[in-house]
Parts: sequence; structure tokens; C-alpha cells
Amino acid sequence: MTNVVIIGGGPAGLSAALFTAKNGLDTVVFDTDETAMHAAHLWNYLGIKSIGGSEYMEIAREQVDEQGAERKQGEEVTSVEKSDDGFTITAESDESDDAKEYDAKYVVFTTGRARDMAEKLGCELNDDGTVAIDMDNATTVENAYAAGWTARADKIQAAISVGGGAAAGLDILSAEKGRAFHDFDTPEDA
Repeated sequence: MTNVVIIGGGPAGLSAALFTAKNGLDTVVFDTDETAMHAAHLWNYLGIKSIGGSEYMEIAREQVDEQGAERKQGEEVTSVEKSDDGFTITAESDESDDAKEYDAKYVVFTTGRARDMAEKLGCELNDDGTVAIDMDNATTVENAYAAGWTARADKIQAAISVGGGAAAGLDILSAEKGRAFHDFDTPEDA
């Protein structure tokens, strides 16, 4: 069983994957490459003076890959259902007509404005149609999280999405470790 399945490979999803994979959780990211980042240019991302959205995505994907996350590029999740041990995720690939099922303890929805899967799972929605979350980006369904546009209708930026994904990842890590977990590296770790 996979520890964490992340549905969506934009800034929020890749940020969650970076934290969970880097810290030893088996992490799978489903990425159909439909992120709005391909139409963006970042001038307002702290620490980056200027970068095109597609270039940013290439770097982010490479970073997540280096930390051991498995990316299912081009595989589209079609359903998420509760199971005895967590969730069963069904996905289809462009390369095959056969659907595949994946089991995971945690699921993170970073599906942009598509919130129907989270709603079908039982996640409560806000009045504006976004998935309701707490400060750790946890939804109203145990072990299910949402970040980025999925949980915010307006005032969304790549930096906000990355922060939401990081919050979800750290909350999952804290639950797994049984204590508040901080992913803090020092120069000696580099």
C-alpha cells in the first residue's frame, strides 16, 4: 500500500509530494499536466527573480523525482473511494484501456477547480464551491487533504499553493510520526 497519493501535479501537489517523499513516505503523484502554470510567468515568488511557469514545473518535477516520489505522468484519476485501510484510487492511462487501482492511507486533492472527486468522497464544500479545509489543509474526511485552487477560489498564487501543499505534507508526516514534525535542514545536511 502506498502511504500518500496526490492527485494533481501542479505547485500544491508537487510541494506535498516533496515533503512526504523526502521524509520516507511512499508517495505517488498523478499528473495530467493541466496546471495553469504553463500560462504563467513568476515575478512574485520569493527567492526567484523571474522564471517561466513551464520551466518552474520542470524544475519542481525534477526535485520531486530526486526525492523518490513516483509520478504517474499522464495517468488520470477517475475515482477515489474509502476503503478499510484508507482509500482506493482508480486511474486510467492514455497508453492503456485498462483502469488500475491503487491503495493509499492518505489522499491529497490538488485538482485545481475540479472538486467533484473530493465531493463524491464526502469532503464538505464551502459556499464558494471550494473544498473545506482546516489550517493543516485537512478536509472533513479523515486522512484526505486539499490544497491550491481546490481549496481556494480566489487570491491564489503559486506561492500560496506551494504553502498549502507543504502544510498537508507536514500534517501527514506529523500523523505518521506521532508528533509535530518539522522538515528543517541545515547546511551540514546539504
